Amino acid sequence: MPVQLENAMRFLDRCFTSRAWRLGALLAAAFCAASLSAADWPEWRGAGRRGVWTEDGILEKFPAGGLKLSWRTPLGGGYAGPAVSNGRVFVTEFVAGQGRRGVERAVCLDEQTGKVLWKREWPVDYAGLQYDVGPRATPTVEGDRVYVLGAVGHLLCLNAKTGEVLWQKDYRKDYNAQLPTWGMVGAPLVDGGQLICLVGGEPNAKVVSFDKMSGKELWRAISSDAEPGYNPPVIVEAGGTRQLIIWHPAAISSLDPKTGKALWDVPFAVHMGMSVATPVWDANRLLVSAFYNGSRMLRLDPQKPAAELIWRGMSDSEIETDTLHAVVTTPILDGDYIYGICSYGQFRCLDARTGKRVWETMDVTIENERWASGQIVKHQDRYFINNDRGDLIIAKLSPQGYQEIDRTRLIEPTTAVSRRRALGAVHWSHPAYANRHILTRNDREIVRYSLVR
Repeated sequence: MPVQLENAMRFLDRCFTSRAWRLGALLAAAFCAASLSAADWPEWRGAGRRGVWTEDGILEKFPAGGLKLSWRTPLGGGYAGPAVSNGRVFVTEFVAGQGRRGVERAVCLDEQTGKVLWKREWPVDYAGLQYDVGPRATPTVEGDRVYVLGAVGHLLCLNAKTGEVLWQKDYRKDYNAQLPTWGMVGAPLVDGGQLICLVGGEPNAKVVSFDKMSGKELWRAISSDAEPGYNPPVIVEAGGTRQLIIWHPAAISSLDPKTGKALWDVPFAVHMGMSVATPVWDANRLLVSAFYNGSRMLRLDPQKPAAELIWRGMSDSEIETDTLHAVVTTPILDGDYIYGICSYGQFRCLDARTGKRVWETMDVTIENERWASGQIVKHQDRYFINNDRGDLIIAKLSPQGYQEIDRTRLIEPTTAVSRRRALGAVHWSHPAYANRHILTRNDREIVRYSLVR
């Protein structure tokens, strides 16, 4: 029983009259509500795209019999994790038809019951798409609207309550965008009155800002003479300026989010267009990590919008690695240390000041296999990690080493990969941590488990 609830019950025991009981009950309820904060998970990696979970009242270890299931609901294929907002869960799926054709769907469920409230579908052709399982981008929810992006470039703004299409775009038809090898991945970002998207269009429309209400184009930026990559836009505050960070396969670029005007660029050519893992940052540092080309740490100027390279990995090989060569896993920047998963599943700690390796372990991913990965979310002084074997781990990370607190089975891996896996498949979807529960999906179902202490 949570300490706050125990204190409230003791208070109620001291209330003897019926009036005092009623007053005590009200005060206890208010006390518990104030003491236990709850939060939604409205976009990729949670609010602000930081991969930080702020709720309290969360269990310290997993129940002996596994997590308590709230509900499970059938779902089609896809990598896209769920978003949670205002009592609703939003996720996308693919249902195969003939050949490479089928339909993608946005699905809305009741957060408490898992009941499907509405679905909105559109036809797709996955010809030319590698890993043709389904959509990749987590929906972005703001107010009464949800923005969803399909694997081949369909962007829809939907009414969050009804699923009605309010406006839509097709990146390939409307912007002559070329389909990247692994599809359209960059989850749209709401900033004020605009929706900022990684489009990869022409001319000079690698990034496009739309009016979030009408879909009207507001501005476009960055030449499309190179691949768009797979990175979701993020906004940081440094040098007294709000900066839109776009990490694409040619450079790390900073734009004015209001106008799209270039603020600075740091060149970083990555192989195969694989700018995948989301940039991570604190007040004056910005880190990116690529599968083949390793990591780059930038210093963000505290006085003006500018950046300089502090250190870089020297390896351009995913096998002979030096710093951190991330692919699916977004690293964690925690004080003077970096934690993340490298190209073959090595969980590593780096010194953030130099990029030098501090320690390495295979305990998180188990298998030394290409693209072995997981998703890392910080919760207070510990981390929740779901690996691609379907496990959920609680761990403490420090320069002294990896300390696993507990591990439990979360979901079955169902997505086939070309590389050998002991379990025959992987689980690459990022979960949502919302209202003291975890929600995650595979290619068959979406589930919700309690994490209440």
